[in-house]
Amino acid sequence: MWRQVRDMAVVLVIVVTVCLMENSAGATCTHAAGCATSTHPAQAACNRGAGCITATAAAASQCTMPDARPTQSKRLLQSANVEKTIADLVPKFKSADLATLWSNCLPNTIDTTVRRWKDSSSPETADAFIVTGDIEAMWLRDSTNQVLPYLGMVMNSEAADDDDGQDAALVDLLEGVIRRQARSVLIDPYANAFTLLLTDASPHADDQTSYPGFAGTRPNGMHRGVFERKYELDSLANVLLLSARYYDATGRLGVFDQTWLDAVQSILNVMHTQQEEVVGQGQAEYTFQRAAYNPTDTLSHGDTWPNRATGMIRSAFRPSDDATTYPYNIPSNALAVVALRKVATLLKKLDVHALAEDCLALASGVEKAVHEHGVIKHRSGASVFAYEVDGFGNYLFMDDANLPSLLSLPVFGFINASDPLYLTTRQHILSPDTNPYFFRGPAGSGVGGPHNGANYIWPLSIMVEAWTAQDDGEVLARLELLVNSSACTGLMHESFHSDSVFSYTRSWFAWANSFFGDLVLKIARERPHLILK
Repeated sequence: MWRQVRDMAVVLVIVVTVCLMENSAGATCTHAAGCATSTHPAQAACNRGAGCITATAAAASQCTMPDARPTQSKRLLQSANVEKTIADLVPKFKSADLATLWSNCLPNTIDTTVRRWKDSSSPETADAFIVTGDIEAMWLRDSTNQVLPYLGMVMNSEAADDDDGQDAALVDLLEGVIRRQARSVLIDPYANAFTLLLTDASPHADDQTSYPGFAGTRPNGMHRGVFERKYELDSLANVLLLSARYYDATGRLGVFDQTWLDAVQSILNVMHTQQEEVVGQGQAEYTFQRAAYNPTDTLSHGDTWPNRATGMIRSAFRPSDDATTYPYNIPSNALAVVALRKVATLLKKLDVHALAEDCLALASGVEKAVHEHGVIKHRSGASVFAYEVDGFGNYLFMDDANLPSLLSLPVFGFINASDPLYLTTRQHILSPDTNPYFFRGPAGSGVGGPHNGANYIWPLSIMVEAWTAQDDGEVLARLELLVNSSACTGLMHESFHSDSVFSYTRSWFAWANSFFGDLVLKIARERPHLILK
């Protein structure tokens, strides 16, 4: 995302509570005001102490988790069903810290990120704009994932404030996000993030991004309303996924109007274009270059790595907003398969059968190509999913914490979590011997990525580990690390350093908060004995 906010500065947290821990040499490790990060000499010395291997985790576990919700008058959207879900579940938790952290995180999106919200009394103007947290822009990917946990709370007759048993506030929010996403796609299907108003300035206005124009010209692609124009296949897939899952959860069809259908057609046009063979130099449908501090924040010569058609869909950027190494990103293509099939069911319900059949045909072709080109023989001798391929036989094995990831393939339904191919891939992802972005240190272990660099572990990846775990012990261990990673703030963060949970990025990252809320709900449903009394 926005490098000036997210990558150029690590949040240095001042911890008011002093946590003391004595190492094996008798030295005292102090996490106090001014020395709460791994960069401080006192903390660095503490981390080197043999008896302080879990110093930061211990410090985090010794605090009392604070209530991090805004006061009720400052909450941006009120939902009776969300509040009832929290009130019903909180008293049942074994751990007070887990209960407080979860009750902070689940409503964080509706509490803090809703910048525009018009109700559905006038459907043509129904609108919802939600920011990612500390960045005042709406990402297609993030906005979908921020609201997904609320789908299961729309219907609840006991707490609902509507005659049909639906929570009107959540209906308006979700339909507003769907409409806003559709309108955003029609502004530019190659953009990943958008501004609230067409007149709002973007800090990326100087990006060199273009598309084919008349008589060989290439007009500037930074249209009004575009915050960032990084073409990411998963962003488009997430738009389809939210719409399909909203219909599955509610059965409501009114939001899916002609504007929405036009957006779906625009998404399919991009997918087909990026599936075809590249026609030649200078003919690319999309180019992008930026004067950047990090090479992953731009494309070489404005285009993706050379590639050959595979049947998959190219993506210039990853779900992390970093440039792809090879343009066929396997997790993004896998998500596209799932989203296309789900939205085809919705389109059939709307009697738009030609578009539905196009979705199904595209999904089948992409799925076939994922298995033909995306499953590789690793140097370990095992067959695993690659992270990216180029169609020439070259591949990259790694994983990135941002979803969709290889680790998250079962989370969105591409493959079963017990599938042998997935389990082998998962084993390789969760090893520093095979995944260059798996980090382990005194504060914990998990997957990071090039976005924040070496040794920064993303809680998103720890959540996916817990989501896909096959045994109770792994789920509990991951939950404990997630609670500790909050660093006594009461919220999830973007990433934390493997040496210290108190050295983290982004104190306000709504996607991570929503996903943590959803994870705990899943565990409460499927493994209640782990967390509930």
